[in-house]
Amino acid sequence: MTPTTYSTILTAALCAATLGFVGAAQADDDENTMTLSEQYADDLRQGRLHVEGDHAAVTELILKKNLPIPYSYVAQLMATPNAFGSGPACIVCHASSDPNKSYRGLDLSTCDGIKAGSTQSPARVLFVPGEDPKREIIGRHLRNNRMPFGVSFSVSKDQPEIQAIEAWISGGAVNDDHFQKNILPLFNTDNVFAEDMPACSTCHMSNQEPPSFHELDLTSYDGIMLGADSVAHGVDHATKVIIPGQPELSGVFQHLTEDRMPPGIDPTEDRDHPNTQILFAWIKQGAQCR
Repeated sequence: MTPTTYSTILTAALCAATLGFVGAAQADDDENTMTLSEQYADDLRQGRLHVEGDHAAVTELILKKNLPIPYSYVAQLMATPNAFGSGPACIVCHASSDPNKSYRGLDLSTCDGIKAGSTQSPARVLFVPGEDPKREIIGRHLRNNRMPFGVSFSVSKDQPEIQAIEAWISGGAVNDDHFQKNILPLFNTDNVFAEDMPACSTCHMSNQEPPSFHELDLTSYDGIMLGADSVAHGVDHATKVIIPGQPELSGVFQHLTEDRMPPGIDPTEDRDHPNTQILFAWIKQGAQCR
């Protein structure tokens, strides 16, 4: 993000934190309750608040205070280049519900359009108002890098290898001869999903981190079905990457077919950009169109 663009958007966010919503969090029935500005000043005096850098400012002054995020700020994000990372504004590609004028018939230029989601079949909503959108479509496209890591935006998503994995999941993700001979090798062979790309198991080879990212083991059926972060969260709460019968809900298939936005963004850019977190806060607050 260019310094000018980032500074402009962040300044608006911080102004909202310190000025715009002072009365929103004040309890009417308690005359002794401090306003947000008074709390901020008191926290600084008492040494309870340490804000170093723009990211921390957003976290401490906006997210932790659960400030109401106005739709006007969300609209600005959708219309601003580099708002979520280096790339064009969202509405350049998504500004109409007409699939002939906007990719997937997705209109991000209005609040109703954002909440309606894509209209092209299969039509899908981007999130559920009031719920954490991290694993919903909008969250995945803003945070999750397509795999293998670094694969080009231009690489086809309907190649036979990906279709084979989709069909295997749709058929129940069974551990049979077909899986062992035709599916498992796809995760353990270089250059399967793109040229000059390592095998998936290069980074995901055990349920221990390190050395395996997200404690995900793609070298065996049991490892794949166990899922990710089984040590960090416990086996019973591991993140399932295969949902038998439902490839669209399976993390493996999502990561093979869904590009991170904006298009062409460097996969090393911060996945938890402050503006992404502010957008998520607006959604969790109910995605109000005001």
